[in-house]
Amino acid sequence: GGESEKCKSVGIQGIAWAFGGMIFALVYCTAGISGGHINPAVTFGLLLARKLSLTRALFYIIMQCLGAICGAGVVKGFEKSYNFERLNGGANFVNHGYTKGDGLGAEIVGTFVLVYTVFSATDAKRSARDSHVPILAPLPIGFAVFLVHLATIPITGTGINPARSLGAAIIFNRDRAWDDQWIFWVGPFIGAALAAMYHQIVIRAIPFKTRA
Repeated sequence: GGESEKCKSVGIQGIAWAFGGMIFALVYCTAGISGGHINPAVTFGLLLARKLSLTRALFYIIMQCLGAICGAGVVKGFEKSYNFERLNGGANFVNHGYTKGDGLGAEIVGTFVLVYTVFSATDAKRSARDSHVPILAPLPIGFAVFLVHLATIPITGTGINPARSLGAAIIFNRDRAWDDQWIFWVGPFIGAALAAMYHQIVIRAIPFKTRA
């Protein structure tokens, strides 16, 4: 009825803007406190690059998952039960017409784009070299999240964040959400590992030109 009509105009683009904009805001707010990871895949990538200790990484991932469960619970509390069921509780799974391989590939590529953007936006050497180009790190990170959502919502509903996928699955708690849950952990962790390797081994190995 009227409520569904109000939301129809939002569409994939609106959802993508909501996620991208919120990540921009959250990273901006938390970067000075914890580094603004918000995502186990980002934490895993930075762990592989030796940017933080294993103990801190595990603590971050546990807190990220707890936060996601609370967030999904809040969404369920605000949403009418009929709509919550109809929208599958916002849980991630591979959509009809796509294989699990398609879903895994989308999560790997999407998370690679996100984590590589995180590395590039927070690279101290790059910041020193390109000091004439001021960069607000949360902005490209949020924009990467926006673009990845545009590309992968039709395939998996866009995970690229294992905590977000786990939280929604726990609160929705239906077989469909759990059947594909592994994709939203394996895919992002592979994507994050590839991004860490690419940045640390390939990009950081390129000699930067210095000004005379």
